[in-house]
Amino acid sequence: MAFVISAVWRAREGDVERVEGIIERIGDASRLEPGNLLWQAHRSPDNTRLFWIYEQYVDEAAAQAHGESEHFRRLVLEEAVPLLESRERAYFETFPPGP
Repeated sequence: MAFVISAVWRAREGDVERVEGIIERIGDASRLEPGNLLWQAHRSPDNTRLFWIYEQYVDEAAAQAHGESEHFRRLVLEEAVPLLESRERAYFETFPPGP
Protein backbone atom coordinates (compact mmCIF):
# COMPACT_ATOMS: atom_id res chain seq x y z
CA MET A 1 0.00 0.00 0.00
CA ALA A 2 1.14 3.51 -0.80
CA PHE A 3 0.39 6.54 1.35
CA VAL A 4 -1.47 9.31 -0.47
CA ILE A 5 -1.83 13.02 0.19
CA SER A 6 -4.56 14.94 -1.60
CA ALA A 7 -4.18 18.71 -1.24
CA VAL A 8 -6.55 21.38 -2.53
CA TRP A 9 -5.25 24.93 -2.71
CA ARG A 10 -7.25 28.04 -3.57
CA ALA A 11 -5.00 30.95 -4.54
CA ARG A 12 -5.92 34.45 -3.48
CA GLU A 13 -7.14 36.75 -6.21
CA GLY A 14 -4.10 38.17 -7.99
CA ASP A 15 -1.68 35.50 -6.73
CA VAL A 16 -2.49 32.66 -9.13
CA GLU A 17 0.67 32.93 -11.24
CA ARG A 18 2.90 33.08 -8.16
CA VAL A 19 1.18 30.02 -6.65
CA GLU A 20 1.50 28.14 -9.94
CA GLY A 21 5.25 28.83 -10.01
CA ILE A 22 5.65 27.60 -6.44
CA ILE A 23 3.69 24.44 -7.26
CA GLU A 24 6.04 23.73 -10.16
CA ARG A 25 9.08 24.14 -7.91
CA ILE A 26 7.71 22.02 -5.05
CA GLY A 27 6.77 19.33 -7.56
CA ASP A 28 10.29 19.25 -9.00
CA ALA A 29 11.82 18.93 -5.53
CA SER A 30 9.26 16.42 -4.24
CA ARG A 31 9.70 14.05 -7.17
CA LEU A 32 13.37 13.73 -6.22
CA GLU A 33 12.59 12.48 -2.70
CA PRO A 34 13.54 8.79 -2.29
CA GLY A 35 10.10 7.82 -0.93
CA ASN A 36 8.06 9.63 -3.58
CA LEU A 37 6.15 7.47 -6.06
CA LEU A 38 4.07 10.16 -7.77
CA TRP A 39 3.55 13.90 -7.49
CA GLN A 40 1.01 15.46 -9.85
CA ALA A 41 -0.52 18.93 -9.80
CA HIS A 42 -3.86 19.79 -11.42
CA ARG A 43 -5.72 23.03 -12.08
CA SER A 44 -9.49 23.38 -12.36
CA PRO A 45 -10.61 24.28 -15.89
CA ASP A 46 -13.55 26.18 -14.39
CA ASN A 47 -11.70 28.09 -11.66
CA THR A 48 -8.06 28.94 -12.38
CA ARG A 49 -7.51 29.80 -8.70
CA LEU A 50 -8.19 26.18 -7.67
CA PHE A 51 -5.38 23.60 -7.62
CA TRP A 52 -5.40 19.93 -6.64
CA ILE A 53 -2.12 18.20 -5.78
CA TYR A 54 -2.02 14.39 -5.70
CA GLU A 55 0.99 12.77 -4.04
CA GLN A 56 1.94 9.12 -3.47
CA TYR A 57 4.68 7.94 -1.13
CA VAL A 58 6.00 4.46 -0.38
CA ASP A 59 4.65 4.73 3.16
CA GLU A 60 3.50 7.20 5.79
CA ALA A 61 7.05 7.73 7.03
CA ALA A 62 8.11 8.92 3.56
CA ALA A 63 5.15 11.33 3.47
CA GLN A 64 6.12 12.62 6.90
CA ALA A 65 9.71 13.12 5.74
CA HIS A 66 8.34 15.13 2.81
CA GLY A 67 6.45 17.40 5.21
CA GLU A 68 9.61 17.91 7.26
CA SER A 69 11.88 18.64 4.29
CA GLU A 70 13.61 21.98 3.83
CA HIS A 71 11.99 22.54 0.42
CA PHE A 72 8.50 21.87 1.87
CA ARG A 73 9.08 24.33 4.70
CA ARG A 74 10.47 27.00 2.40
CA LEU A 75 8.21 26.62 -0.64
CA VAL A 76 4.92 25.55 0.91
CA LEU A 77 4.85 26.97 4.42
CA GLU A 78 6.82 30.16 3.86
CA GLU A 79 6.06 31.06 0.23
CA ALA A 80 2.76 29.46 -0.81
CA VAL A 81 0.57 29.46 2.30
CA PRO A 82 0.54 33.28 2.62
CA LEU A 83 -0.76 33.45 -0.98
CA LEU A 84 -3.63 31.02 -0.41
CA GLU A 85 -7.23 31.73 0.41
CA SER A 86 -7.60 28.13 1.60
CA ARG A 87 -5.63 24.90 1.91
CA GLU A 88 -7.15 21.50 2.60
CA ARG A 89 -5.46 18.12 2.92
CA ALA A 90 -6.74 14.56 3.12
CA TYR A 91 -4.79 11.34 3.60
CA PHE A 92 -5.39 7.93 2.08
CA GLU A 93 -3.81 4.54 1.57
CA THR A 94 -4.03 2.69 -1.72
CA PHE A 95 -5.46 -0.81 -1.81
CA PRO A 96 -5.72 -3.43 -4.53
CA PRO A 97 -8.85 -3.46 -6.70
CA GLY A 98 -11.54 -6.01 -5.93
CA PRO A 99 -12.15 -9.17 -7.96
